[in-house]
Amino acid sequence: MRDTGRGPRRPAGSMDVARLAGVSQKTVSRVINAEPNVREHLRERVLQAARELGYRPNTAARALIKGRFHRIGVVSLGSTLYGPAATLVALERAARRTGYSLSIVCTLEGEPGGISAAIDSLISQGVDGIVLSEPIDEGQDLALDSDVPVLSFNQLSPPYADNGVFISGGGVAAGRVATEHLLSLGHATVWHVAGPQRWWAARDRLAGWREALAAVGVPEPPVLEGDWYPASGYAAGVELVAAGDVTAVFVANDDMAIGVMRAFAEAGLRVPEDVSLVGFDDSPHAAYLVPPLTTIHSDFEGAAVRGLQLLVERIEGATGPAVLEEPPAELIPRGSTAPPESR
Repeated sequence: MRDTGRGPRRPAGSMDVARLAGVSQKTVSRVINAEPNVREHLRERVLQAARELGYRPNTAARALIKGRFHRIGVVSLGSTLYGPAATLVALERAARRTGYSLSIVCTLEGEPGGISAAIDSLISQGVDGIVLSEPIDEGQDLALDSDVPVLSFNQLSPPYADNGVFISGGGVAAGRVATEHLLSLGHATVWHVAGPQRWWAARDRLAGWREALAAVGVPEPPVLEGDWYPASGYAAGVELVAAGDVTAVFVANDDMAIGVMRAFAEAGLRVPEDVSLVGFDDSPHAAYLVPPLTTIHSDFEGAAVRGLQLLVERIEGATGPAVLEEPPAELIPRGSTAPPESR
């Protein structure tokens, strides 16, 4: 590793790590490949030597030897929306902790065959597993011509359900909780600003709203559909103002709720004195609105971490499908909801 001045230094190899750590090359290989039965003090010594030398294992060679790439492919919309973005960040952090890297392919919403094409691209790159964080319905069954295990955040169906991990969305229960909260305050009914209905999450939240109203025999007001962004929430808010008899609204995400609040403010309606409002996601800005937004907390990080753990278990030998149930919906009550009498 000496700099002789004759050109760029060669990258550090496993022999260099072994020499610095004072162990055999075999021990270095066992540590780098995360094999068991290595004493902890030796493992730490090897890892410290690797860090000092800037050693990077040859992943292509490891793939040939072990039949693995230590890489997981992710199909994502590449959206800046809070939910998909938070999930992607959590997946990357969780993968890094398990010794895997991520390869991400982004699709465009509404692109025909986009998900299938993204899967084919990842398989051709060489991945040990695939994460479908894609939250939309492409309108057809997906064909996955590979035996790698799959983690799905929406719908999991053959041919890869037999060795996949499915995160069961809690959107139905969460939509029910949000609507029940408003009904429990004494509102005669609850209006709903839904997300785009190609998204599984939007469908689930709409279904939960309907279940809560049906349980108490309340007729459904017309459903207004947005696109998750504040501008569509604002447009829905203008329609709600025109309806004239709205006292409570469940909005399918916090960003659209911001737009609804803006429309109410421009019309001279106060939240919650005139209209109560519940959002969804518990995004970082929800607590700092005026008034602070009552919302449903979504544990994006917890679902991603546990889901990836189950996927890695299947990559490394576990078999059979797994269904991960999301934790119960958590209502975060803040200042945007109140009984209708407060008006």
